[in-house]
Parts: sequence; C-alpha cells; structure tokens
Amino acid sequence: MKFDLEGLTVHFPYAAIYPEQHAYMGELKRALDARGHALLEMPTGTGKTAALISLITSYSLANPSRPLRLLYCTRTVHEMEKTLAELRLLFSHLPPAASRSLLALGLSSRKNLCVHPQASASAARDSVDTACRRLTASWVREKAASDPESTPLCEYFESFDRAAAAGDLASFMPPGVYTLADLRSLGRERRICPYFLARQMVKYANVVVYSYQYLLDPKVASIVSREMQKECVVVFDEAHNIDNVCIEALSVSVRKQTLEGAERNLRRISQEIDRFKATDANRLRAEYNRLVDGLAQRGNLPISDAWLANPSLPDDILKEAVPGNIRKAEHFLAVLKRLVRFLDGRLETENVENEMPVSFVASIHSQAGIDQRMLRFCYDRLHSLLLTLEITDTDEFMHIQTICDFATLIGTYSRGFSIIIEPYDDRMPEVRDPVIQLSCHDASLAIQPVFDRFQTVVITSGTLSPIDLYPRLLNFNPVISRSFTMSLTRDCICPMVLTRGSDQLPVSTKFDMRSDPGVVRNYGRLLLEMASSVPDGIVCFFVSYSYMDGIVNSSNEMGILQDIMQHKLVFIETPDVVETTLALDNYRKACDCGRGAIFFSVARGKVAEGIDFDRHYGRLVIMFGVPFQYTLSKILRARLEYLRETFQIKEGDFLTFDALRQAAQCVGRVIRSKADYGMMIFADKRYSRHDKRSKLPGWILSHLHDAHLNLSTDMALHTAWQFLRRMAQPYDKAGSGGKKTLLTEEDLQDMARDAMEM
Repeated sequence: MKFDLEGLTVHFPYAAIYPEQHAYMGELKRALDARGHALLEMPTGTGKTAALISLITSYSLANPSRPLRLLYCTRTVHEMEKTLAELRLLFSHLPPAASRSLLALGLSSRKNLCVHPQASASAARDSVDTACRRLTASWVREKAASDPESTPLCEYFESFDRAAAAGDLASFMPPGVYTLADLRSLGRERRICPYFLARQMVKYANVVVYSYQYLLDPKVASIVSREMQKECVVVFDEAHNIDNVCIEALSVSVRKQTLEGAERNLRRISQEIDRFKATDANRLRAEYNRLVDGLAQRGNLPISDAWLANPSLPDDILKEAVPGNIRKAEHFLAVLKRLVRFLDGRLETENVENEMPVSFVASIHSQAGIDQRMLRFCYDRLHSLLLTLEITDTDEFMHIQTICDFATLIGTYSRGFSIIIEPYDDRMPEVRDPVIQLSCHDASLAIQPVFDRFQTVVITSGTLSPIDLYPRLLNFNPVISRSFTMSLTRDCICPMVLTRGSDQLPVSTKFDMRSDPGVVRNYGRLLLEMASSVPDGIVCFFVSYSYMDGIVNSSNEMGILQDIMQHKLVFIETPDVVETTLALDNYRKACDCGRGAIFFSVARGKVAEGIDFDRHYGRLVIMFGVPFQYTLSKILRARLEYLRETFQIKEGDFLTFDALRQAAQCVGRVIRSKADYGMMIFADKRYSRHDKRSKLPGWILSHLHDAHLNLSTDMALHTAWQFLRRMAQPYDKAGSGGKKTLLTEEDLQDMARDAMEM
C-alpha cells in the first residue's frame, strides 16, 4: 500500500497497517526532520521492523538531494535475517525505478560468510579468521607469486582482489537485497569471496544490516564502519540491553590462563624476531624507521591484513609518535614481559581489591617502569609488530592481545572505569580463580561517538520502560521519546501477579524466602495446576541456573515433577548451546504433535533474549521471581556507585529497572503478533508493589487489571480457564468503528481528511 504521512509518500509492503505503526512512523519522521535522536518503545509483534524500514526508505526516496543511508543494528544473526526478509518484501512493493537503484545487504563475520571449503570447516570464529589470513595475508600472496606450488591461496579472495583492482565489484552485486545465504550462494556461483565483497560494498549500500558490535566496539567499528557518512540513520533494534552491550565492549578480564597464554605468545614472538634478525633484518629496521617517523601503523593496509583495531574510542587514540623506548621490537617485548609479570603478581592477592585506573597506572610505573604513554601505545605497537613478523595465526595470539587491550584502555581512560581484583568467585569461595577485571561503568562512553557522528540514532525495543532512564544512562538528549500501546480487538494478553499459593503462604525468590519448602512446594503446585489446564506449550523463566536446578531437584523429591510429566514433557535450558538447541527442537516437536511441553529457562539467558514462543509454542509464560542481578558482585557495586555519583541514579531505581526490563523481555516472548494470545504469570509477591509493577512496559500494564494483582494459585487457575474460554470465541481481526486495529488506504485517507478539517 501507499499513503501520505504529513506530506511524505510512504511505501508499505502490506495491504493494511496497524494504528500504532502509523503513529510510530509519524514520530520517526519528526526525528528525521529534526535531524535528532529518537527513543521509541513499541510492543512486540506490532511490526516495528516493517515500520522502520518503510519510513526511512520512503524518506530517502523523497529526498534524492539528501539521500539517507540506513544502518540497521541487530543482536543476532536470526534477527538480521528477519530484517533482510522484510527489506526484500518492501523492495518488491517499491516503484520499479526505485527498487532497481537500491542495494541492501547483511554483513557478518567470516564464520557466517566464508565459502572456502577448508577455511569454513572450523567451528570457532577465531579459527575461521586465522584460516582466512593464512590464505589471504599480503605476505602469503607475495610468497605464492614466487612459489605457487607450495603456497596455497584462496581462489575466492584472488577473484575479489582482481575485481577490486579493476573497479568491477558492482557487477558482482547488482542492486537488490542480499541475505547472508544469498551472499554465500553468490560467492560460490561467481567464485568470489562474499565476506570481503560485502565489506567493500557496505560503502555503497543504501541499507546495511549488521551486529551492534560493528558500531559500538571500537576494535571492530574503526575497521568496518570507518567510512560511514554522517547522513546515515542508525537503528538499534531490541535495544533494551544496549547499556550492557556498551559496557562489555570496553571491559577486559585477565585470568591466570590469560597470563600463561601471553607468556607463550611472547616466547613465540621472541623466536620470530630472532629468525627475522637472521634472515630479513631489513624488515625490522624498516618498521623501526617508520615508528621514528611517527607512524604507529603502515599507511593503507590491504583489506586482508586489517586485524582488530585499537580498543580506545576514535577521539581518544593518540595522534603522535610511538614512544622511543618501545620502537625496537626487542624493547617492546621486554616491556610486555614486565607488564605480564606485574599482573601475575597482582593476581596473587588474598583479598578483593578495587582501584581506579590512575592509581593502577601509577603502581605499574613504580613497580614495572612502564609509563602511561607506553601503555596507551601497547595495542598499536603489538599490531604493527605482528604484521612485521608476518604472523597469520591470530587466534593463537588472543592472550597477548587481551593484555595489550587492557594496557591501552587503562592508559587512555581515568574516569568511568575501575580495576577489580578478586581471588575467587563469591558464589564458590572454596575454588581459587583469581581475576583482574577492567570494568567500564559508563555506557555512554562507547555510544557517544555514534551519537556525535550520525545525524539520527533510533533506539527502539518492546521493553524500554521506564523510558526516561535511558537518556540518563546513555547521556544523550532525544528529540523524540515515546512509548506506544498495542491496539487490540480483544484482550489477547492476560498478565497476572501471583502472590501466594493455594495454602495462602506468600511466594517470592527473596533471599530469605527462596529456599523455604513452602515456597518451593507452591511453585511446583502452580506449575502442576497450569500444566493440567493450559494446552500446548508453557515456558518458565527462573532467576538463575542454580535456582532452577534447586526447584527441579526439590520438585522431583516431592514427587511434583512426576505428576507434571503426566500432563506435559519437560525440557530444560543449559549453559551449553548445543544441548539447549536440541531441547528447543524437541520442545517444539512435542507442541506440534499435541503432547504439549514445558520449557525451563533462565532470565538473561540465550532463550530469554532471542527465541520466540509464538502461537501454540507459548500459551503461558511463568516468571518465577524477580530477576535481580547478583547484588554482591563487586563489579555491579562499583557500577552502582558510579551511576549514583555521576548521573544521580539511585541504586534501588537502577536494580529494579534492570530486573523489570529482564522480566518484561521474558514474558514478551509469548506474544509475537496480534492474532496470537497468551498468559503471563509474575509469580512473586513483590510484583504487587506499585514501585516494582510500574516499571513494566505500558502495553503489559494496560492489560494488568486490579483484580489480577494479588492472586493465589487457585484464583490464577480460575482466571486462566476464563481467559482460554474467551480466546476460543471467533473475533473480528480488523476491528470496527473506533476500535479498528487494521487500517487500509481508505481509512488513512479518511483520517488525513478529518485531520485537515479539524
């Protein structure tokens, strides 16, 4: 369909549009007009992706003199593929002239794009990267030119290199939409490397869909997204955890195994230096001369030689010469050895230590003789040395790279970080596992360059409540900030707060109550009653793996688990990805064949973040407890202190906000479209308190009736029966009168006419 939105012709790939999509597009257009940032919360299953790409693509087509490019960031490859599928549908509804001129593609790691039979055979991402470098590094190709028989090359990369040199890459990728599978097929068919082809073509694409890290992690962003222009619109989809992604991008952990691996790396580098001194001393001399001239890196590296970049943010990288005392390879090696010895000594502590970067750098200077400037240049100097020594096995050198990451970050930043040294994990004090953690506390550090660089950044998700906390956490001023509700012709969502069991004993996962046999029994009885009454799939989320294990064991001992399995099969998420994938497949099979199943999962786990339980796969989701973070964590305590001092965010407010957004994300898995229906049970008495409940998204709160705020198990069961009976009745999907939930072109024209008359 095609309609007018405040003077803009919008091309939309469906015959009808939801009212909230129309309103969402309106707010998005105002943000684009104002060239500012937007913060938009819209319920799951209401077509955020279709609304976003339709509006931005239409806006770009309507302004050919100021064409916008869309950088669409997703968390997972699965979400990337869904976005590209929506783009393909949209492009098929655009005017032929427009669709023939637009290019959209997905970009992922070599592991997801490599088509070389041997290189792509490795299971680990780092191994695929290394296998690729062994076949494509510039020195490998130089050697192959003189000795082609004994030096294997990648024919796909050679084809790419020839096309790039001839300026002929566009002929390999005509306008259209390219998913990861399309890129791999194109690579095999045209015998060209799809990874490097996609890397080059993102400069010219109108729409690029890739991972958050390609913009937020400085090590990746400065290589992949360096040439993106200010006229780009950046969208972070499912961005409820974006502050955690930013923090992880600038945090580093160093363990005993890291230091042992770094020592092995340094011995190998030392051997390589000795070998080059004996066979090709000129190469080391040329590197030294380049560093004397003030060049930390060579000029334009070949695309196949570009490794990970400096971990500091672009504006914080020193634009000056490398210090004289680390220019020579052997001198730099001696510095790294002293640094590794110093860190090894700090790991021997028996007590938890918490230091700021300034004092930690001062202690490195006094005990190891390494000053701040040397630390800041560690990463660039290591990168330069590995290139000089022609080392391709990059996965082997991850340990020394981690040490140089750590050194560069502590040498660069004095605020927003702390160094926490723990001799053991608080939850397992009997097992000694020392760790030095450089922890970033300020999420705004990683995302600030994105806000500064691009004219419009859109942060959107189904669970951004309370929405006013994100501008403070990320330190930005959105021109548009709005939360939308879901327009429905029937109440297909039924949230309930269960505060007590059938025996009237309160239920909660509070620390002083969670192990109480009465609480465990009531949780087990709740699940048993629901398993006997709710058809198809039930998904249960627990606050942690350990608590889930405890509930399962106790229910088994009480005989409740056996009773549950009389009604439905039980599948459990584990930390192992393969086991969990197998459990999910079997869970779906059990739901498909009518047997019904229950899936036990964990808040903050892989399933809670990325798996949809739509239709019969999820008729009920139970959130057992409030998923607070582990509040005794030293890293969390340090971050809470920083948030309180810097942004005036109270500890309790942040902890509750974080727990409730995780709970909302878990229960939101059950509704993925308006034709779907499902129930949500918040099984903890704390949800009945207004300060907790009010932080749930508005689209959940609007369906949470007062009568459902303080239920016992038998009352919840009765409510479930009533709800399922209502859902069995026929209903009008489009709605009628003032409650229309599907708007056609005629409806939109009538709305526009009414608005003009008013």
